[in-house]
Amino acid sequence: MDETLGTALRRWRDRLSPLDVGRTAHPGRRAVGLRREELAELAGLSVDYVVRLEQGRATSPSAQVVASLARALQLEPLERDYAYRLAGLLPPQEGTISTHVPAGVQRMLARLGEYPVGVFSADWTLLTWTPAWAALLGDPSARTHTERNLVRAVFATGPSGLAAWPVLQEDDALKPALVADLRTALVDYPRDRGLNDLVAELRSTSAEFTRLWDEGTVGPHVSARKTVRHPQVGEVTCDCDVLTVPGCDVRLVVYTVAAGSADAEKLEFLRVTNGVRADGPSPPGPGLFSTP
Repeated sequence: MDETLGTALRRWRDRLSPLDVGRTAHPGRRAVGLRREELAELAGLSVDYVVRLEQGRATSPSAQVVASLARALQLEPLERDYAYRLAGLLPPQEGTISTHVPAGVQRMLARLGEYPVGVFSADWTLLTWTPAWAALLGDPSARTHTERNLVRAVFATGPSGLAAWPVLQEDDALKPALVADLRTALVDYPRDRGLNDLVAELRSTSAEFTRLWDEGTVGPHVSARKTVRHPQVGEVTCDCDVLTVPGCDVRLVVYTVAAGSADAEKLEFLRVTNGVRADGPSPPGPGLFSTP
């Protein structure tokens, strides 16, 4: 009998340890591997949709859904491509940006849960994040794929959707570095339509991006100090570092604070309370790197 996407999803879900995704395996837990509810949360999907996929009642998932499931299930590249084929889709082609996050990186994130960490693709689209990232910057799960692009957010003329609260940086090194990254990505992934469209869009909407692009600007990513103006705890000042993973074109953006500092106390409070106020979720605010 030929395997279906649903049976493959169940098999992959059963083999994944809750510890690998930062969950606690409590004594007496009946589920082998991940529960459907846990997979749905990790992939940003509804539990009902995951159930219908596994039961074969949802038969035409989009490429974005398959990519999200592959990340959540920590599939290897060959397994990810197999999932695409089971869904009746072509796997990502050569010359296009990959949204695959290696299993080792995901296991590392699961153990860095106390730190705000976001994982970005080569075009600076946010792929996955730790709970502390959502607590500090606002939960990105409700944002669209387009709204999760950092370059679009940085050069936007109006409110952007990547972060809920203003994030202020002490210098202007980020913008040249992002433009340089997109220029390099365009050389590495010339067939990626989304990347070409992003560059064309920014050249038509942002005079500053166009100037930096036409000047051939290059700029390395350096450590930076950033201040998040959070409506619940006020200003939180962090050190921000960009880490690259050898052999994998993803970037980890890591926010840290000095142990024992007032900022550490604020970050711990947000992490413990999951960034939710006593009277309900905090209201949406202006976008990333916007000014009040």
